[in-house]
Amino acid sequence: MQTILSFFSGLGFLWAILILLVLWVVLVFNGLVRLRTRVREAWADIDVQLKRRHDLIPNLVETVKGYATHEKEVFENVTRARAQALGATDKTAMAGAENALSGTLKSLFAIAENYPELKANQNFLALQTELSDTEDKIQAARRFYNTMVMDLNMRIATFPTNLLAGMFGFQAEEFFKTADETEREPVAVKF
Repeated sequence: MQTILSFFSGLGFLWAILILLVLWVVLVFNGLVRLRTRVREAWADIDVQLKRRHDLIPNLVETVKGYATHEKEVFENVTRARAQALGATDKTAMAGAENALSGTLKSLFAIAENYPELKANQNFLALQTELSDTEDKIQAARRFYNTMVMDLNMRIATFPTNLLAGMFGFQAEEFFKTADETEREPVAVKF
């Protein structure tokens, strides 16, 4: 009788270990899903702000065109950079295109410095303010995204979570980064 009881108590111990193991797998999996969802949400936030910036740019270009008609090359560059940014399909291409767009916007604002009437135009000032606000929101969204990517990537790379992450197909995400040191500066908006 005692051997039967010790057999069942040993079996109970194994069941307890199995239940704890299953519970751990569920918790790790759910944590990874939660982080992956936050990364996707953060990327969507970046996308929303970039769309907002893309929508502002044609109005800004048209306003500047009214004052600086002989600056055709700059307008074409801004329009081309905007089209490339809208057409980017992956995160790396999008980051590069957005950095190029920021550079062309800097040249557009440099042109505005040469036209005092333009700098006094209320529509132009409102667009500058909107663009500046959008740039701040893009930076905040990028920081949030990169924080979520860092959290997910660290979790995926850390033992023993990395074993489960590999089994369930979780992969490291790419950071949203600037192309070079000159692109680290925000778009200059001067009044």
